[in-house]
Amino acid sequence: MGDNLFGTDGVRGRANSHPMTAEIALKLAAAAGRHFRRDKQEHRVVIGKDTRLSGYMIENALTAGFTSTGMNVFLLGPVPTPAIGYLTHSLRADVGVMISASHNPAHDNGIKFFGPDGFKLSDEAEAHIEELMATGVPPAAPENIGRARRFEDARGRYVEYAKTTFPRRKRLDGLRVVLDCANGAAYRTAPQVLWELGAEVITLGVEPNGYNINDECGSTHPQAAARKVRETRADIGICLDGDADRVVLIDETGKVADGDQIMALIAGRWKAEDRLAGDTLVATVMSNLGLERYLSARGIGLERTAVGDRYVVERMQAGGFNLGGEQSGHIVMTDHATTGDGLIAALQFLAAMVETGEPASRLAHVFEPVPQKLVNLRYAEGKQPLETDPVKDAISAAERKLGEAGRLLIRRSGTEPLIRVMIEAEDTTLLDKVMSEVTGAVKRES
Repeated sequence: MGDNLFGTDGVRGRANSHPMTAEIALKLAAAAGRHFRRDKQEHRVVIGKDTRLSGYMIENALTAGFTSTGMNVFLLGPVPTPAIGYLTHSLRADVGVMISASHNPAHDNGIKFFGPDGFKLSDEAEAHIEELMATGVPPAAPENIGRARRFEDARGRYVEYAKTTFPRRKRLDGLRVVLDCANGAAYRTAPQVLWELGAEVITLGVEPNGYNINDECGSTHPQAAARKVRETRADIGICLDGDADRVVLIDETGKVADGDQIMALIAGRWKAEDRLAGDTLVATVMSNLGLERYLSARGIGLERTAVGDRYVVERMQAGGFNLGGEQSGHIVMTDHATTGDGLIAALQFLAAMVETGEPASRLAHVFEPVPQKLVNLRYAEGKQPLETDPVKDAISAAERKLGEAGRLLIRRSGTEPLIRVMIEAEDTTLLDKVMSEVTGAVKRES
């Protein structure tokens, strides 16, 4: 079976290949069921998924694994990842599971676990589940096997909760919104929330067929939504990813705003309203230096973590902070949600538009970013480019050239066979030169 099934965001891989097989999913659920069993009569697990075809296979396997350990399963169907965090806690479940590979293509899938508090699992909990998988989990007695049933009210509960995060007595009347749901998990919930709040909603990416999730749409491909914003003269565009835990925004001119800009706006507003816990924003090492400068000028601290929203949340919990996120669009607001929630983050931005009367172009670009480039390089199975001497030498040379005038971050993705290279520098000529040298070395070793 192998070790280290869990990456930076649960277990993920190509569907029907290790580790994303029905066999592994069944054993994983049995181990998780044993890990989360408490000394009480009824044990519950909620399982949601996005719109990938392989979700049916994984859902059935997980159900078999959990019920074999005596847990009762509530099947929620397609719902956003943050809805799992919310409903796990709301339904007093012992564990929540989301079947999704987030922004990855349809041929991938993943399994994310949430504890009874609605937060993602710690490294220690994941390690214990892997240990249980390795040693084997004894099944429940026949009379103690769990039941499984569809929970039809899941989407409605999340819709109603999401609306409560928008200011009371405020509406979105008169706002034309282009909404791209990436043919993913929020294809029904997000349009419903915006429509019920009064917006005119123009939808994209709301016709999932099992194969088209994130396919040239959503937060990783906002170009179609940008065109639609300009074509329809919309006030704003909202692009979610496949499981709706991240968002990017598009202003009325078609310009895209990433997570850094959204966090900057929310942090500034919350600071002014004395709502920003610790006067601090938590972000990752990927966030732009321009964000750091913007926050510093307003008396707001920035704490950086490793890449991954779980690390952001862990630091938020440890420090008592209530706002954090990633440049990619994961925005975590623990006053409202236990994980990144693209829709609720968009509602915070829409609230700013309603309350200030300012257009999206004024609110979505509150700081000037330092020139930054991000390049993703795929490597072959069995290769370890970052461990080779030529790549190490290229990285050292790049860091010397950048000096204090720039920043280099190079890392292996925790969810895909990719090397991610990010370089930031005021001097764009230097940036391009260093990027070319580093990526060239990685390509040769990949």
